[in-house]
Amino acid sequence: MISLLMISLLSVSSCFAQSQTALNIKAYSDYQKADKELNIVYQKILKRYAQESLFIQKFKNAQRLWIQLRDAELDAKYPEVGTYGSVAPMCESIYLETLTRDRIKFLNVWNTGIEEGEVCLGSVKQRDN
Repeated sequence: MISLLMISLLSVSSCFAQSQTALNIKAYSDYQKADKELNIVYQKILKRYAQESLFIQKFKNAQRLWIQLRDAELDAKYPEVGTYGSVAPMCESIYLETLTRDRIKFLNVWNTGIEEGEVCLGSVKQRDN
């Protein structure tokens, strides 16, 4: 008879018995989810600030340049394609997801706004209370 402890150990060990390919696919999927979330945040900002054409123009330019920076940072971290082993796709996806999640946090201020009393709002709207 198999004990509960044995069943638990078997199920835990099977969680870690993934192939590198599966880990690469999972990491890329996580990055794609973050990228979709970033696009949602971006679209919300465009909608919220639609009447402010100068901001929209400069915001779009900033996002385009951020994408270039993100890609350049990835290239700088992993400059020699094909030399980092089978974990490279996973590591690159994890790095891209991290950069993307940081960008989401940064951009979300335009959606959430800044509290009343902040004097350095710039283009960010005041938070709705």
